[in-house]
Amino acid sequence: MEDTDARHQRPAGSPAASVVHRLHDCGETLATVESLTGGLLAAAIVEIAGVSSIYRGGLVVYATELKATLAGVPEDLLASRGPVDPDVALALAEGGRQRCGADWGLATTGVAGPEPQDGKPVGLVYVAVAGPAGSEVRRLDLDGGRDHVRTAAVIEALRLLAERIQVARDAEADPAGAGRR
Repeated sequence: MEDTDARHQRPAGSPAASVVHRLHDCGETLATVESLTGGLLAAAIVEIAGVSSIYRGGLVVYATELKATLAGVPEDLLASRGPVDPDVALALAEGGRQRCGADWGLATTGVAGPEPQDGKPVGLVYVAVAGPAGSEVRRLDLDGGRDHVRTAAVIEALRLLAERIQVARDAEADPAGAGRR
């Protein structure tokens, strides 16, 4: 049997469990905004017992127009670049953060396949986080079928969030040295 985290009843190495622990320990909250993952990211987070103390909620904005109306992505950005774009991913993360009243926003957008979308290849994914220590977007070029692309996007989004939480903690511990990285 796998080692489990006694507090959250998930495998100890679960990226979602790690994020939930860190946010719980610092008293911070999270919101998600998803496109290609269609709720998988939220599902990975909410299966952790005790998550209600940190998870504010999430938006699934699969249709392009909902990225603007629900998540607050500027319509001109969507019109000029399309939904699969690093700046759109950042706007989704910040929009989720603001609309859900969370400390952190985590977003996914991309092409899961099986066909390219608006000239963007299958497997092109952007994951983004917005939080107290700023924001970051990461481009992923993933191989495999639709299910693999979506699952990998969830894992990579959680990894990015864990990294940004650590950056924020390091900056709090050493404010003068935060800019030296």
